[in-house]
Amino acid sequence: MDTLEAIFTRRSIRRYQAKPVPEEFVQKLLAAAMAAPSARNEQPWQFVVLTERSLLDEVPKITPNAPMAAQAPLGILICGDLRLEKSPGYWVVDCSAAAQNMLLAAHALGLGAVWCGVYPRSERMEGFSRLLALPEEVKPHSLILVGYPAEHPGPENRFRPDRVHYQRWR
Repeated sequence: MDTLEAIFTRRSIRRYQAKPVPEEFVQKLLAAAMAAPSARNEQPWQFVVLTERSLLDEVPKITPNAPMAAQAPLGILICGDLRLEKSPGYWVVDCSAAAQNMLLAAHALGLGAVWCGVYPRSERMEGFSRLLALPEEVKPHSLILVGYPAEHPGPENRFRPDRVHYQRWR
């Protein structure tokens, strides 16, 4: 799958087969996330890999937009580590780039994934911090749920020419 095909055919997958994701694929997802660009190449991220059913079952209690965690075989929490920041505040953008890379890598591997927002919702951030015993300087950003897809939504053309402006706002 080439890059543009991956971009244009990737969709959020919320239903998964009851099949574990191989560790080799988990490592590829993490490597893809860590290949993302970051401000001043600071790479301020940390990742918490969740495969324990008991932890994944707690996720919907923390974030109501992730009920699919109850059937996902894998979750990866992307966090910003404030101790690694060279450019304060950019960890949010950097972690977003890592999330997008991970989503594209999952699709390229034949997996399905969905991006569940955590930051900036304080109750979600606090919930994940408590559940996973995160250090105070490590801030939860996004949860990516991953598995073999049990649904196959088709691609959508989301190009909106009315949202494009050349030279000046018109």
